[in-house]
Parts: sequence; C-alpha cells; structure tokens
Amino acid sequence: MTAAHRPALALAAAVCTLLGTAAVALAVYAGPAPELSSYVSEAGASDSATVWAYRIGLLATAAGQVLLGAALPAVLRLATGLLVASAVGTVVSAGVSCRAACPLPPFDRVTLADLVHGGASIAAVAGTVFAILAVAGTTGVARPLRRISVTAAAVALPLSAVAGLTLLLVGRSVLMGAVERLLLLDLAAWGVAIALILGLARAPATLNLFPPEPRGAHAPRPSLRSDRPQGEVER
Repeated sequence: MTAAHRPALALAAAVCTLLGTAAVALAVYAGPAPELSSYVSEAGASDSATVWAYRIGLLATAAGQVLLGAALPAVLRLATGLLVASAVGTVVSAGVSCRAACPLPPFDRVTLADLVHGGASIAAVAGTVFAILAVAGTTGVARPLRRISVTAAAVALPLSAVAGLTLLLVGRSVLMGAVERLLLLDLAAWGVAIALILGLARAPATLNLFPPEPRGAHAPRPSLRSDRPQGEVER
C-alpha cells in the first residue's frame, strides 16, 4: 500500500467508524434494554427488534478497523495486525447473537452462543486497546498520532481494568454498563481521530506520517576494498 492511497483509506475508515458507532448507539437507545445497567450487546440479542441495526453497526465498525489498519504507516505493522484481529472479533460478535440480557459467567447460566458472543466482543475490545498501545509505544511515529494514542490509552487502561473486575465480581450492573459505554466511546473516538489525522494532513511528509519505506535487505552495499594494486604503497 503506497502513501498516496493511505489518506483516502483513512477517511473511509473515519466514515465507517462514525456510521457504525451511530448505528450501534441507535440500536441501544431503541433496543429492549436502553437503561444504563444493560450491556451494549443486548441491543443485538437474537430476539431483539434492533438486532440488524446492531449487526450493521458492528460490521461498519469492523470495516473501519481494517481500513484504518491499511492506512497506518509501515512502521505500525503491529498496530495494523491488532486492528485486523479486532475486526475479526467484531465480525464474530455481530454474527453470533447472545440471548436476552446477554448472560455471562460467573453469575449466569450460559449457552455456547452466549460464550462465543461475549468472548468475541471482549477480544475485539482488547485488540483495539493493544493497537492503541502499539501506536503510543512505537518510536518513529508522528507526534500527533502518539499524543492521541497516549491520551486514549490513559483512558482505556483503567476502564478496561474496572470492566474486567466488575464483570467478575459484580456482573450486570449500572457500573458495568457505564464503564463499558465509556470504554467503547474512547476506542471509537481514537479510531476517528487517528483516521482524520492521516486523511486530512496537508503535509504528510512534514509530519512524518508516511515515512519512506525501508530499503530492501538485498540493496548493494559500498565496497570496502581498495582499487589500488596489491602491494602499492600510498604516497
């Protein structure tokens, strides 16, 4: 992927992420459990009237993740791989619906579909969080990208820790619902911000957003041998 194509991919990623987030938010608001104590996934439960709005929103978000991964500079290959893995989890989460109230262990009895949906959703979130950390921790990345990623990571890490502990110790609750929504909003905001920086930068070369590709490993090396005949002494 050349640097010339990456701004267009980045802008497409921003559009897909915004549309996907809006569709999921609308499904949650119009779904069977709009209260804060519910899981976001309940809008996509198998018997919910908003299941298709929820699925379309997740698929649009997954497309945004893949496009953003393709738009990142070559130095961020790890972040690209993590975003693609996160997109796979998002697609699985969209395709496998949980039951009403999306039961999860250790407080509820679950089916295989509940476990697959919950596991895929957690994996998708974790993949994006690690992608944020990869951008924040990679040297040679443009300062605007690292600054936004450091800020997003500072929000995502404590929210992820609280979400994990709440899921294990409390379960479905107002705290879990609030933390889940804040975490998802942080991840979506990071994706849109990074995509807009990559897509709207007026001088990508000046910002070092798309550094030149490294030379091939088989590039000719300068010879260290002298051209003087053997035995000739330099005067």
